[in-house]
Amino acid sequence: MARYSFPSQIHLLVLTLLIIITLLTPITTNTSQPWDILSDNNFAGKLTTASSSVESAATDFGHVTKIIPSAVLNPSSVEDITDLIKLSFDSQSSFPLAARGHGHSLRGQAAAKNGVVVNMRSMVNGDRGIKVSRTGLYADVDSAWLWIEVLNKTLELGLTPVSWTDYLYLTVGGTLSNGGISGQTFRYGPQISNVLEMDVITGKGEIATCSKDMNSDIFFAALGGLGQFGIITRARIKLELAPKRVKWLRFLYTDFSEFTNDQERLISETDGLDFLEGSVMLDHGPPDNWRSTYYPPSDHLKIVSMVKRHRVIYCLEVVKYYDETSQRTVNEEMEELSESLKYVRGFMYERDVTYIDFLNRVRTGELKLKSKGQWDLPHPWLNLFVPKSQISKFDDGVFKGIIPRNNITTGPLLVYPMNRNKWNDRMSTVIPEEDVFYAVGFLRSADFNNWEDYEKENMEVLKFCEDAKMGVIQYLPYYSSQEGWVRHFGPRWNIFVERKYRYDPKMILSPGQNIFQ
Repeated sequence: MARYSFPSQIHLLVLTLLIIITLLTPITTNTSQPWDILSDNNFAGKLTTASSSVESAATDFGHVTKIIPSAVLNPSSVEDITDLIKLSFDSQSSFPLAARGHGHSLRGQAAAKNGVVVNMRSMVNGDRGIKVSRTGLYADVDSAWLWIEVLNKTLELGLTPVSWTDYLYLTVGGTLSNGGISGQTFRYGPQISNVLEMDVITGKGEIATCSKDMNSDIFFAALGGLGQFGIITRARIKLELAPKRVKWLRFLYTDFSEFTNDQERLISETDGLDFLEGSVMLDHGPPDNWRSTYYPPSDHLKIVSMVKRHRVIYCLEVVKYYDETSQRTVNEEMEELSESLKYVRGFMYERDVTYIDFLNRVRTGELKLKSKGQWDLPHPWLNLFVPKSQISKFDDGVFKGIIPRNNITTGPLLVYPMNRNKWNDRMSTVIPEEDVFYAVGFLRSADFNNWEDYEKENMEVLKFCEDAKMGVIQYLPYYSSQEGWVRHFGPRWNIFVERKYRYDPKMILSPGQNIFQ
Protein backbone atom coordinates (compact mmCIF):
# COMPACT_ATOMS: atom_id res chain seq x y z
CA MET A 1 0.00 0.00 0.00
CA ALA A 2 2.90 2.35 0.79
CA ARG A 3 4.07 2.51 -2.81
CA TYR A 4 0.73 4.04 -3.89
CA SER A 5 0.64 6.71 -1.17
CA PHE A 6 2.88 9.24 -2.88
CA PRO A 7 0.99 9.41 -6.18
CA SER A 8 -2.26 9.63 -4.23
CA GLN A 9 -0.95 12.60 -2.26
CA ILE A 10 0.15 14.30 -5.48
CA HIS A 11 -3.26 13.64 -6.97
CA LEU A 12 -4.94 15.12 -3.92
CA LEU A 13 -2.74 18.19 -4.09
CA VAL A 14 -3.56 18.75 -7.76
CA LEU A 15 -7.27 18.40 -7.10
CA THR A 16 -7.00 20.86 -4.21
CA LEU A 17 -5.22 23.40 -6.41
CA LEU A 18 -7.84 23.00 -9.15
CA ILE A 19 -10.62 23.59 -6.63
CA ILE A 20 -8.88 26.74 -5.33
CA ILE A 21 -8.35 28.04 -8.89
CA THR A 22 -12.00 27.33 -9.71
CA LEU A 23 -13.21 29.16 -6.60
CA LEU A 24 -11.05 32.16 -7.45
CA THR A 25 -12.18 32.26 -11.10
CA PRO A 26 -15.33 34.32 -11.94
CA ILE A 27 -18.16 32.17 -13.24
CA THR A 28 -18.95 32.80 -16.92
CA THR A 29 -21.12 31.06 -19.46
CA ASN A 30 -18.11 30.58 -21.74
CA THR A 31 -14.66 29.74 -20.36
CA SER A 32 -13.04 31.95 -23.00
CA GLN A 33 -13.97 34.82 -25.23
CA PRO A 34 -14.03 34.23 -29.02
CA TRP A 35 -10.97 36.34 -29.67
CA ASP A 36 -8.99 34.39 -27.03
CA ILE A 37 -9.67 31.16 -28.90
CA LEU A 38 -9.05 32.72 -32.29
CA SER A 39 -5.82 34.41 -31.27
CA ASP A 40 -4.00 31.09 -31.49
CA ASN A 41 -5.20 30.45 -35.02
CA ASN A 42 -4.77 31.88 -38.48
CA PHE A 43 -6.99 34.97 -38.14
CA ALA A 44 -4.33 37.60 -37.65
CA GLY A 45 -5.49 40.93 -39.05
CA LYS A 46 -8.96 39.60 -39.82
CA LEU A 47 -10.51 39.48 -36.38
CA THR A 48 -11.12 42.83 -34.71
CA THR A 49 -12.49 44.02 -31.40
CA ALA A 50 -12.14 47.68 -32.36
CA SER A 51 -15.03 49.69 -30.98
CA SER A 52 -15.88 51.18 -34.39
CA SER A 53 -16.27 47.75 -35.98
CA VAL A 54 -18.16 46.30 -33.03
CA GLU A 55 -20.52 49.30 -32.87
CA SER A 56 -21.18 49.12 -36.60
CA ALA A 57 -22.06 45.43 -36.33
CA ALA A 58 -24.30 46.07 -33.32
CA THR A 59 -26.91 48.09 -35.23
CA ASP A 60 -28.81 47.50 -38.46
CA PHE A 61 -31.28 49.18 -40.80
CA GLY A 62 -34.08 48.80 -38.26
CA HIS A 63 -32.27 51.02 -35.74
CA VAL A 64 -34.51 49.69 -32.97
CA THR A 65 -32.06 47.21 -31.45
CA LYS A 66 -28.42 47.29 -30.43
CA ILE A 67 -26.78 43.91 -29.90
CA ILE A 68 -23.07 44.00 -29.12
CA PRO A 69 -20.82 41.23 -30.48
CA SER A 70 -17.49 40.39 -28.92
CA ALA A 71 -15.65 40.65 -32.21
CA VAL A 72 -16.03 41.07 -35.96
CA LEU A 73 -14.37 38.81 -38.51
CA ASN A 74 -13.44 40.31 -41.89
CA PRO A 75 -12.81 37.16 -43.92
CA SER A 76 -10.85 37.22 -47.14
CA SER A 77 -11.96 33.72 -48.18
CA VAL A 78 -14.57 31.06 -47.57
CA GLU A 79 -11.92 29.10 -45.69
CA ASP A 80 -11.76 31.83 -43.05
CA ILE A 81 -15.46 31.34 -42.33
CA THR A 82 -15.16 27.56 -42.38
CA ASP A 83 -12.24 27.68 -39.94
CA LEU A 84 -14.18 30.02 -37.65
CA ILE A 85 -17.20 27.73 -37.52
CA LYS A 86 -15.06 24.62 -37.01
CA LEU A 87 -13.24 26.34 -34.19
CA SER A 88 -16.50 27.13 -32.45
CA PHE A 89 -17.97 23.69 -33.14
CA ASP A 90 -14.91 21.86 -31.85
CA SER A 91 -14.50 24.05 -28.79
CA GLN A 92 -15.87 23.06 -25.39
CA SER A 93 -17.13 26.63 -25.13
CA SER A 94 -18.73 27.18 -28.51
CA PHE A 95 -19.38 30.81 -29.37
CA PRO A 96 -22.26 32.09 -31.53
CA LEU A 97 -21.70 33.73 -34.87
CA ALA A 98 -23.80 35.42 -37.53
CA ALA A 99 -23.21 36.32 -41.15
CA ARG A 100 -23.89 39.99 -41.91
CA GLY A 101 -24.29 41.27 -45.45
CA HIS A 102 -25.30 44.89 -45.99
CA GLY A 103 -26.90 45.24 -42.56
CA HIS A 104 -30.51 45.57 -43.69
CA SER A 105 -32.13 43.36 -41.09
CA LEU A 106 -34.69 45.07 -38.88
CA ARG A 107 -34.43 43.61 -35.37
CA GLY A 108 -30.86 42.39 -34.98
CA GLN A 109 -31.38 39.21 -36.99
CA ALA A 110 -27.75 39.39 -38.20
CA ALA A 111 -26.36 40.03 -34.71
CA ALA A 112 -24.36 37.76 -32.40
CA LYS A 113 -24.46 38.83 -28.77
CA ASN A 114 -21.10 38.06 -27.13
CA GLY A 115 -20.12 36.23 -30.28
CA VAL A 116 -18.60 36.97 -33.68
CA VAL A 117 -20.27 38.81 -36.55
CA VAL A 118 -18.88 37.76 -39.94
CA ASN A 119 -18.67 40.75 -42.25
CA MET A 120 -19.44 39.02 -45.54
CA ARG A 121 -18.84 42.14 -47.63
CA SER A 122 -15.13 41.99 -46.79
CA MET A 123 -14.82 39.12 -49.28
CA VAL A 124 -15.89 41.24 -52.27
CA ASN A 125 -12.80 41.71 -54.40
CA GLY A 126 -12.80 43.55 -57.71
CA ASP A 127 -14.62 41.71 -60.49
CA ARG A 128 -14.07 38.31 -58.94
CA GLY A 129 -17.08 36.58 -57.49
CA ILE A 130 -19.58 36.80 -60.36
CA LYS A 131 -19.20 34.38 -63.27
CA VAL A 132 -21.84 34.58 -65.97
CA SER A 133 -22.64 31.72 -68.35
CA ARG A 134 -24.43 32.95 -71.45
CA THR A 135 -24.86 29.44 -72.81
CA GLY A 136 -26.12 28.01 -69.52
CA LEU A 137 -28.20 31.12 -68.67
CA TYR A 138 -26.96 31.32 -65.11
CA ALA A 139 -24.58 33.32 -62.94
CA ASP A 140 -22.40 31.87 -60.19
CA VAL A 141 -22.38 34.59 -57.56
CA ASP A 142 -20.51 34.87 -54.28
CA SER A 143 -23.17 35.54 -51.66
CA ALA A 144 -21.55 38.76 -50.43
CA TRP A 145 -22.32 40.60 -53.66
CA LEU A 146 -25.19 43.07 -53.86
CA TRP A 147 -27.98 42.43 -56.32
CA ILE A 148 -27.24 45.73 -58.07
CA GLU A 149 -23.70 44.47 -58.67
CA VAL A 150 -25.06 41.21 -60.06
CA LEU A 151 -27.42 43.13 -62.36
CA ASN A 152 -24.66 45.38 -63.70
CA LYS A 153 -22.44 42.36 -64.41
CA THR A 154 -25.09 40.28 -66.16
CA LEU A 155 -26.28 43.22 -68.26
CA GLU A 156 -22.81 43.40 -69.79
CA LEU A 157 -23.75 40.16 -71.58
CA GLY A 158 -27.35 41.13 -72.21
CA LEU A 159 -28.68 38.89 -69.42
CA THR A 160 -30.55 39.42 -66.17
CA PRO A 161 -31.95 37.55 -63.16
CA VAL A 162 -35.73 37.44 -63.28
CA SER A 163 -36.78 37.80 -59.63
CA TRP A 164 -35.93 40.82 -57.53
CA THR A 165 -36.52 42.74 -54.35
CA ASP A 166 -37.66 46.36 -54.69
CA TYR A 167 -34.32 47.51 -53.26
CA LEU A 168 -31.19 46.18 -54.96
CA TYR A 169 -28.54 47.12 -52.39
CA LEU A 170 -28.98 43.86 -50.50
CA THR A 171 -26.62 40.88 -50.57
CA VAL A 172 -27.45 37.72 -52.45
CA GLY A 173 -26.94 35.60 -49.34
CA GLY A 174 -29.15 37.89 -47.27
CA THR A 175 -32.22 37.74 -49.48
CA LEU A 176 -31.85 34.01 -50.18
CA SER A 177 -31.84 33.38 -46.43
CA ASN A 178 -35.28 35.01 -46.25
CA GLY A 179 -37.14 34.67 -49.54
CA GLY A 180 -36.69 37.71 -51.75
CA ILE A 181 -40.01 39.09 -53.00
CA SER A 182 -41.22 41.90 -55.21
CA GLY A 183 -43.69 42.56 -58.00
CA GLN A 184 -42.13 39.82 -60.15
CA THR A 185 -42.92 37.08 -57.62
CA PHE A 186 -46.39 36.27 -58.96
CA ARG A 187 -44.84 35.26 -62.29
CA TYR A 188 -41.28 34.13 -61.60
CA GLY A 189 -41.53 33.15 -57.95
CA PRO A 190 -39.41 34.57 -55.11
CA GLN A 191 -35.65 34.74 -55.46
CA ILE A 192 -35.30 31.46 -53.56
CA SER A 193 -37.27 29.75 -56.38
CA ASN A 194 -34.71 30.91 -58.93
CA VAL A 195 -31.58 29.27 -57.51
CA LEU A 196 -30.03 26.29 -59.30
CA GLU A 197 -27.19 25.45 -56.93
CA MET A 198 -25.47 26.70 -53.77
CA ASP A 199 -22.45 26.29 -51.57
CA VAL A 200 -23.40 26.27 -47.88
CA ILE A 201 -21.19 26.07 -44.77
CA THR A 202 -23.09 24.19 -42.08
CA GLY A 203 -22.87 24.76 -38.34
CA LYS A 204 -20.32 21.93 -38.22
CA GLY A 205 -17.96 23.80 -40.53
CA GLU A 206 -18.66 21.47 -43.45
CA ILE A 207 -19.06 22.85 -46.97
CA ALA A 208 -21.94 21.36 -48.95
CA THR A 209 -22.45 21.97 -52.65
CA CYS A 210 -26.15 21.42 -53.10
CA SER A 211 -29.09 21.64 -55.47
CA LYS A 212 -32.56 20.12 -55.77
CA ASP A 213 -30.89 16.89 -56.94
CA MET A 214 -27.68 16.92 -54.87
CA ASN A 215 -27.68 17.28 -51.07
CA SER A 216 -31.21 18.49 -51.57
CA ASP A 217 -32.19 18.65 -47.90
CA ILE A 218 -29.60 21.31 -46.99
CA PHE A 219 -30.39 23.10 -50.28
CA PHE A 220 -34.06 23.53 -49.43
CA ALA A 221 -33.35 24.09 -45.73
CA ALA A 222 -30.97 27.01 -46.37
CA LEU A 223 -33.33 28.71 -48.84
CA GLY A 224 -35.44 30.91 -46.61
CA GLY A 225 -33.76 29.26 -43.60
CA LEU A 226 -32.95 32.53 -41.78
CA GLY A 227 -29.30 31.48 -41.56
CA GLN A 228 -30.12 28.69 -39.09
CA PHE A 229 -28.62 25.78 -41.01
CA GLY A 230 -25.65 27.26 -42.77
CA ILE A 231 -24.03 30.30 -44.32
CA ILE A 232 -24.62 30.57 -48.06
CA THR A 233 -21.34 31.45 -49.78
CA ARG A 234 -22.23 30.92 -53.45
CA ALA A 235 -25.45 30.75 -55.43
CA ARG A 236 -26.11 29.83 -59.04
CA ILE A 237 -28.88 32.18 -60.21
CA LYS A 238 -31.15 31.67 -63.20
CA LEU A 239 -30.82 34.24 -65.99
CA GLU A 240 -32.83 35.29 -69.02
CA LEU A 241 -32.25 37.67 -71.88
CA ALA A 242 -32.50 41.21 -70.54
CA PRO A 243 -35.11 43.60 -71.92
CA LYS A 244 -34.13 47.15 -72.79
CA ARG A 245 -37.10 49.17 -71.54
CA VAL A 246 -40.31 48.95 -69.53
CA LYS A 247 -43.82 50.35 -69.78
CA TRP A 248 -44.63 51.41 -66.24
CA LEU A 249 -48.27 52.19 -65.45
CA ARG A 250 -50.18 53.13 -62.31
CA PHE A 251 -53.94 53.12 -61.79
CA LEU A 252 -55.82 54.58 -58.81
CA TYR A 253 -58.85 52.92 -57.20
CA THR A 254 -61.32 53.89 -54.52
CA ASP A 255 -63.00 50.46 -54.30
CA PHE A 256 -60.89 47.77 -52.64
CA SER A 257 -62.75 44.80 -54.13
CA GLU A 258 -62.31 46.14 -57.67
CA PHE A 259 -58.64 46.79 -56.88
CA THR A 260 -58.01 43.22 -55.64
CA ASN A 261 -60.17 41.59 -58.35
CA ASP A 262 -58.10 43.30 -61.02
CA GLN A 263 -54.86 42.26 -59.34
CA GLU A 264 -55.93 38.64 -58.99
CA ARG A 265 -57.09 38.43 -62.59
CA LEU A 266 -53.82 39.88 -63.88
CA ILE A 267 -51.59 37.46 -61.93
CA SER A 268 -53.61 34.53 -63.31
CA GLU A 269 -52.64 35.36 -66.89
CA THR A 270 -49.66 33.20 -67.82
CA ASP A 271 -48.26 35.43 -70.57
CA GLY A 272 -49.16 38.84 -69.25
CA LEU A 273 -47.30 41.32 -67.12
CA ASP A 274 -43.73 41.12 -65.83
CA PHE A 275 -44.35 43.07 -62.61
CA LEU A 276 -47.37 43.85 -60.44
CA GLU A 277 -47.59 45.59 -57.09
CA GLY A 278 -50.28 47.43 -55.22
CA SER A 279 -50.17 50.05 -52.50
CA VAL A 280 -52.38 51.98 -50.13
CA MET A 281 -52.54 55.77 -50.24
CA LEU A 282 -53.58 57.66 -47.10
CA ASP A 283 -54.34 61.27 -46.28
CA HIS A 284 -50.79 61.88 -45.08
CA GLY A 285 -49.21 64.24 -47.56
CA PRO A 286 -48.18 64.12 -51.24
CA PRO A 287 -48.84 61.03 -53.37
CA ASP A 288 -45.15 60.29 -53.91
CA ASN A 289 -43.03 58.73 -51.18
CA TRP A 290 -39.36 58.04 -50.55
CA ARG A 291 -39.37 54.87 -52.64
CA SER A 292 -40.09 56.66 -55.90
CA THR A 293 -41.07 59.95 -57.47
CA TYR A 294 -43.62 59.07 -60.09
CA TYR A 295 -46.73 61.24 -60.38
CA PRO A 296 -46.60 64.46 -62.43
CA PRO A 297 -46.57 67.49 -60.09
CA SER A 298 -49.49 68.98 -61.99
CA ASP A 299 -51.70 66.11 -60.79
CA HIS A 300 -50.67 66.10 -57.14
CA LEU A 301 -53.55 68.30 -55.99
CA LYS A 302 -56.07 66.20 -57.89
CA ILE A 303 -54.78 62.99 -56.31
CA VAL A 304 -54.60 64.50 -52.82
CA SER A 305 -58.17 65.76 -53.19
CA MET A 306 -59.41 62.25 -54.01
CA VAL A 307 -57.51 60.81 -51.03
CA LYS A 308 -59.06 63.40 -48.71
CA ARG A 309 -62.55 62.55 -49.95
CA HIS A 310 -62.13 58.79 -49.47
CA ARG A 311 -59.47 58.78 -46.69
CA VAL A 312 -58.01 55.59 -48.21
CA ILE A 313 -57.42 54.84 -51.90
CA TYR A 314 -55.37 52.19 -53.69
CA CYS A 315 -52.78 52.14 -56.44
CA LEU A 316 -52.20 49.31 -58.90
CA GLU A 317 -48.73 49.36 -60.43
CA VAL A 318 -47.92 47.23 -63.48
CA VAL A 319 -44.96 46.84 -65.79
CA LYS A 320 -44.35 45.20 -69.14
CA TYR A 321 -40.80 44.67 -70.42
CA TYR A 322 -39.94 45.24 -74.06
CA ASP A 323 -37.23 46.16 -76.53
CA GLU A 324 -37.30 48.44 -79.57
CA THR A 325 -38.68 45.76 -81.91
CA SER A 326 -41.69 45.05 -79.71
CA GLN A 327 -42.62 48.58 -78.67
CA ARG A 328 -45.70 48.84 -80.88
CA THR A 329 -47.05 45.50 -79.67
CA VAL A 330 -46.49 46.44 -76.02
CA ASN A 331 -48.25 49.78 -76.51
CA GLU A 332 -51.29 47.97 -77.89
CA GLU A 333 -51.25 45.39 -75.08
CA MET A 334 -51.08 48.00 -72.35
CA GLU A 335 -53.85 50.04 -73.93
CA GLU A 336 -56.04 46.95 -74.04
CA LEU A 337 -55.16 46.14 -70.44
CA SER A 338 -56.03 49.69 -69.32
CA GLU A 339 -59.47 49.43 -70.89
CA SER A 340 -60.18 46.20 -69.00
CA LEU A 341 -59.41 47.59 -65.52
CA LYS A 342 -61.92 49.15 -63.13
CA TYR A 343 -59.81 52.01 -61.88
CA VAL A 344 -61.15 55.55 -61.48
CA ARG A 345 -61.13 57.01 -64.98
CA GLY A 346 -58.80 59.96 -65.34
CA PHE A 347 -56.35 58.49 -62.82
CA MET A 348 -54.08 56.42 -65.05
CA TYR A 349 -50.41 57.35 -65.27
CA GLU A 350 -47.72 56.06 -67.61
CA ARG A 351 -43.97 56.22 -67.78
CA ASP A 352 -41.44 54.68 -70.14
CA VAL A 353 -37.99 54.07 -68.63
CA THR A 354 -34.96 51.86 -69.10
CA TYR A 355 -34.98 48.42 -67.53
CA ILE A 356 -32.20 49.23 -65.06
CA ASP A 357 -33.76 52.56 -64.07
CA PHE A 358 -36.97 50.75 -63.19
CA LEU A 359 -35.29 48.00 -61.17
CA ASN A 360 -33.11 50.52 -59.35
CA ARG A 361 -35.93 53.02 -58.76
CA VAL A 362 -35.69 52.98 -54.94
CA ARG A 363 -32.06 54.11 -55.02
CA THR A 364 -33.05 57.66 -56.00
CA GLY A 365 -35.26 57.98 -52.95
CA GLU A 366 -32.52 56.54 -50.73
CA LEU A 367 -29.95 59.08 -51.91
CA LYS A 368 -32.43 61.91 -51.42
CA LEU A 369 -33.12 60.85 -47.84
CA LYS A 370 -29.42 60.42 -47.12
CA SER A 371 -28.74 63.95 -48.34
CA LYS A 372 -31.27 65.20 -45.76
CA GLY A 373 -29.98 62.98 -42.98
CA GLN A 374 -33.25 61.02 -42.97
CA TRP A 375 -32.03 57.54 -43.90
CA ASP A 376 -30.45 56.29 -40.67
CA LEU A 377 -33.68 56.45 -38.70
CA PRO A 378 -35.68 53.72 -36.95
CA HIS A 379 -37.58 51.49 -39.37
CA PRO A 380 -40.23 49.60 -37.40
CA TRP A 381 -41.37 47.67 -40.46
CA LEU A 382 -43.93 44.91 -40.50
CA ASN A 383 -44.27 42.45 -43.40
CA LEU A 384 -47.09 39.94 -43.63
CA PHE A 385 -48.53 37.25 -45.88
CA VAL A 386 -52.33 37.44 -45.84
CA PRO A 387 -54.50 34.69 -47.39
CA LYS A 388 -56.66 35.85 -50.29
CA SER A 389 -59.85 34.87 -48.41
CA GLN A 390 -58.95 37.30 -45.60
CA ILE A 391 -57.71 40.33 -47.51
CA SER A 392 -61.04 42.19 -47.49
CA LYS A 393 -61.33 41.70 -43.74
CA PHE A 394 -57.77 42.96 -43.42
CA ASP A 395 -58.63 46.05 -45.45
CA ASP A 396 -61.66 46.84 -43.28
CA GLY A 397 -59.87 46.26 -40.00
CA VAL A 398 -56.41 47.64 -40.76
CA PHE A 399 -56.27 49.90 -43.82
CA LYS A 400 -59.63 51.51 -43.05
CA GLY A 401 -59.54 50.98 -39.28
CA ILE A 402 -56.32 50.82 -37.27
CA ILE A 403 -54.07 52.86 -39.59
CA PRO A 404 -56.32 55.95 -40.10
CA ARG A 405 -57.41 55.89 -36.46
CA ASN A 406 -53.86 56.02 -35.13
CA ASN A 407 -52.84 58.54 -37.78
CA ILE A 408 -49.10 58.00 -37.40
CA THR A 409 -48.15 56.05 -40.52
CA THR A 410 -45.54 57.58 -42.79
CA GLY A 411 -44.03 55.58 -45.62
CA PRO A 412 -45.26 53.09 -48.19
CA LEU A 413 -47.98 50.53 -47.47
CA LEU A 414 -47.75 47.71 -50.01
CA VAL A 415 -50.41 45.12 -50.78
CA TYR A 416 -50.12 42.79 -53.76
CA PRO A 417 -50.88 39.14 -54.55
CA MET A 418 -48.70 36.21 -55.52
CA ASN A 419 -49.27 32.64 -56.64
CA ARG A 420 -48.48 29.84 -54.24
CA ASN A 421 -47.47 27.46 -57.04
CA LYS A 422 -44.36 29.59 -57.61
CA TRP A 423 -43.02 28.54 -54.19
CA ASN A 424 -41.65 25.19 -53.03
CA ASP A 425 -42.90 23.71 -49.77
CA ARG A 426 -39.54 22.03 -49.14
CA MET A 427 -37.98 25.45 -48.57
CA SER A 428 -37.95 26.89 -45.06
CA THR A 429 -40.02 30.02 -45.72
CA VAL A 430 -43.56 29.68 -44.37
CA ILE A 431 -46.45 30.85 -46.57
CA PRO A 432 -50.25 30.57 -46.35
CA GLU A 433 -51.96 27.44 -47.67
CA GLU A 434 -54.24 29.23 -50.14
CA ASP A 435 -53.44 29.29 -53.86
CA VAL A 436 -53.25 33.11 -53.82
CA PHE A 437 -52.03 35.20 -50.92
CA TYR A 438 -51.05 38.84 -50.45
CA ALA A 439 -47.80 40.42 -49.39
CA VAL A 440 -48.55 43.36 -47.12
CA GLY A 441 -45.68 45.65 -46.16
CA PHE A 442 -45.71 48.51 -43.68
CA LEU A 443 -42.46 50.24 -44.67
CA ARG A 444 -42.47 53.12 -42.22
CA SER A 445 -39.79 55.52 -41.06
CA ALA A 446 -39.97 56.89 -37.53
CA ASP A 447 -38.06 59.22 -35.25
CA PHE A 448 -35.91 57.98 -32.40
CA ASN A 449 -38.43 59.46 -29.96
CA ASN A 450 -41.57 57.86 -31.43
CA TRP A 451 -40.63 54.53 -33.04
CA GLU A 452 -42.28 52.66 -30.19
CA ASP A 453 -45.64 54.13 -31.29
CA TYR A 454 -45.20 52.28 -34.57
CA GLU A 455 -44.28 49.11 -32.75
CA LYS A 456 -47.48 49.39 -30.72
CA GLU A 457 -49.42 49.78 -33.94
CA ASN A 458 -47.68 46.71 -35.36
CA MET A 459 -48.73 44.75 -32.29
CA GLU A 460 -52.28 46.05 -32.73
CA VAL A 461 -52.33 44.84 -36.33
CA LEU A 462 -51.00 41.42 -35.35
CA LYS A 463 -53.52 41.10 -32.51
CA PHE A 464 -56.36 42.01 -34.85
CA CYS A 465 -55.25 39.28 -37.26
CA GLU A 466 -54.87 36.73 -34.46
CA ASP A 467 -58.24 37.53 -32.87
CA ALA A 468 -59.92 37.26 -36.27
CA LYS A 469 -58.15 33.91 -36.92
CA MET A 470 -57.02 35.11 -40.34
CA GLY A 471 -54.05 32.77 -40.74
CA VAL A 472 -51.65 35.67 -41.34
CA ILE A 473 -47.93 34.79 -41.42
CA GLN A 474 -45.05 37.17 -40.83
CA TYR A 475 -42.47 37.59 -43.59
CA LEU A 476 -39.01 38.66 -42.34
CA PRO A 477 -40.40 37.48 -38.99
CA TYR A 478 -39.43 38.51 -35.49
CA TYR A 479 -40.63 36.90 -32.26
CA SER A 480 -39.46 37.59 -28.73
CA SER A 481 -39.99 33.99 -27.59
CA GLN A 482 -39.65 30.49 -28.95
CA GLU A 483 -43.40 30.03 -28.50
CA GLY A 484 -43.90 32.66 -31.18
CA TRP A 485 -41.65 30.77 -33.55
CA VAL A 486 -43.48 27.51 -32.85
CA ARG A 487 -46.75 29.20 -33.83
CA HIS A 488 -45.07 30.75 -36.87
CA PHE A 489 -43.90 27.42 -38.28
CA GLY A 490 -46.96 25.51 -37.15
CA PRO A 491 -46.87 21.89 -38.37
CA ARG A 492 -43.47 22.55 -39.99
CA TRP A 493 -41.79 23.35 -36.67
CA ASN A 494 -40.65 19.75 -36.13
CA ILE A 495 -38.98 19.70 -39.55
CA PHE A 496 -37.24 22.98 -38.77
CA VAL A 497 -35.96 21.62 -35.44
CA GLU A 498 -34.79 18.36 -37.01
CA ARG A 499 -32.82 20.28 -39.61
CA LYS A 500 -31.29 22.48 -36.93
CA TYR A 501 -29.98 19.49 -35.01
CA ARG A 502 -28.76 17.91 -38.25
CA TYR A 503 -26.81 20.90 -39.57
CA ASP A 504 -26.13 23.08 -36.52
CA PRO A 505 -26.37 20.81 -33.46
CA LYS A 506 -24.49 23.21 -31.17
CA MET A 507 -26.84 26.12 -32.06
CA ILE A 508 -23.93 28.26 -33.24
CA LEU A 509 -25.47 30.06 -36.22
CA SER A 510 -27.68 33.16 -36.38
CA PRO A 511 -28.53 33.66 -32.71
CA GLY A 512 -30.01 37.07 -33.51
CA GLN A 513 -33.08 35.41 -35.01
CA ASN A 514 -33.93 34.39 -31.43
CA ILE A 515 -35.34 31.03 -32.54
CA PHE A 516 -33.22 28.72 -30.40
CA GLN A 517 -32.37 30.42 -27.12
